[in-house]
Amino acid sequence: MMMGSIFYNCWASLITFTITFVVMVLQQSLFPFQILLWSFVVGILTFVAMFGIRFLVGYIWYTPNDELFLYVEGMESEELNRGEANSGQQQSTVEFNDEASEEIAKVVRSMMSNDDEPVTKPS
Repeated sequence: MMMGSIFYNCWASLITFTITFVVMVLQQSLFPFQILLWSFVVGILTFVAMFGIRFLVGYIWYTPNDELFLYVEGMESEELNRGEANSGQQQSTVEFNDEASEEIAKVVRSMMSNDDEPVTKPS
């Protein structure tokens, strides 16, 4: 979507034509035909370039409809519901890890109690 109307193109073209014309007249080394020709060329190029500039400004300032936001919010709520379902599965894994850690702690305690006994070298 383009920002503004074709009048922006016309104004930009008129302004650049005027600036180019004044700058080239002040040089006094150019023929009047060259001054008019270059001023018209710059004005036409500016008129065409303004279409791209207006499109770029419209693209930057574009605000999507609320429907898009509602769709994204719906997706986020579905992901939260999935996360809650997965948390129940994670709790059972945590309980399993706690049981395994208790068994590991028992093994380590028994190993430490065996380290307290003096080691005798077999002869």
